[in-house]
Amino acid sequence: MRPRLPANALVMQIRSQVLSSINNFFVSREFVQTQPPIITSSDCEGAGEVFKLAPQGREHHFKTEKYLTVSTQLHLEALCQAVGKVWTLSPSFRAEKSDTNRHLSEFYMLEAEVGFTQSLEDVLSLCEDLIRSIAHDFRQSRFSDEWLSTKEDIELRLLESRWKWLLNPTQWKRMSYTEAISLLQKADVPFRFKPEWGHGLQAEHERYLAENFGGTGDNSTTTAGPIFITDYPKTLKPFYMLENQGSSSASSAHGKGSETVACFDLLFPGLGEVAGGSLREHRFREIVEAMKQHGLVAQDATDDSLGSMQWYADLRRWGTIEHGGFGIGFDRLLSWLIGIENVREVVTFPRWHGKCEC
Repeated sequence: MRPRLPANALVMQIRSQVLSSINNFFVSREFVQTQPPIITSSDCEGAGEVFKLAPQGREHHFKTEKYLTVSTQLHLEALCQAVGKVWTLSPSFRAEKSDTNRHLSEFYMLEAEVGFTQSLEDVLSLCEDLIRSIAHDFRQSRFSDEWLSTKEDIELRLLESRWKWLLNPTQWKRMSYTEAISLLQKADVPFRFKPEWGHGLQAEHERYLAENFGGTGDNSTTTAGPIFITDYPKTLKPFYMLENQGSSSASSAHGKGSETVACFDLLFPGLGEVAGGSLREHRFREIVEAMKQHGLVAQDATDDSLGSMQWYADLRRWGTIEHGGFGIGFDRLLSWLIGIENVREVVTFPRWHGKCEC
């Protein structure tokens, strides 16, 4: 019965309008929309938080164990090498047992992959332009005023400030992971988790950075707004990210002995991470070594015995292009755009840990 409530019905209409805006944006940039598979042979992120398909009787339907996808990125990499630029909005699944207002077990990922790029800035700018275009089209639609008419004064001011951040034409702030850690360590804030170089940013760290150092980086009176955090340590990120050339010196300065990778997380005030992306490792030998380091293939695996990752490695083995891309949590972005704190409220039939009733 939830969709029959007027506010929920309006959210469905807004969701439809935003989907149309996304399609128009990618058409204008000459991207090809694709439909990658939902059933996969590997865990893209390597985190192990995947739903496994149960075998029928004693035999697996696909002979070996398969999973519901956590990301379509690996398949998009294959497709972009055929047509150059691709995107998709596909269901994704995470089996993590998080019960927060930001997590779902089934959600939608907006992902894009760009061929023939050597610059992380190309990927950052594409992600920024897309989100700004979504916000612009929504603000110009009749749904934004209808939505504002349902809000109280405090909520109105919050939404208008968010839309102002997104619509500001000045480039959003960029900051390296190393710079971010330095600022967090200097902050006069009793963080629950101590910020240290080589450790992941916690939600409290992400919110602090976005609320105190985000925005456009101009001379405006507020410092809150979107912020890109770039160049994380290699040990914190998935195997497929491209190592920064000459990054070991910056890493060794922190006594970690680890390189950084050409990647980013996009943080929003009041939410934290909403998008992430990187340049991809395009060299065969390096991608195989990265798979071994992350435990995706055996240490003694040969070039022809890479198991479920053989097809992905062979994309490099038989010739590839330099490329990069990103993924945006679509439901999370939508909830922030219209000021709904719980991401479950922008999904018609939400599923989360312990909850799947219909």
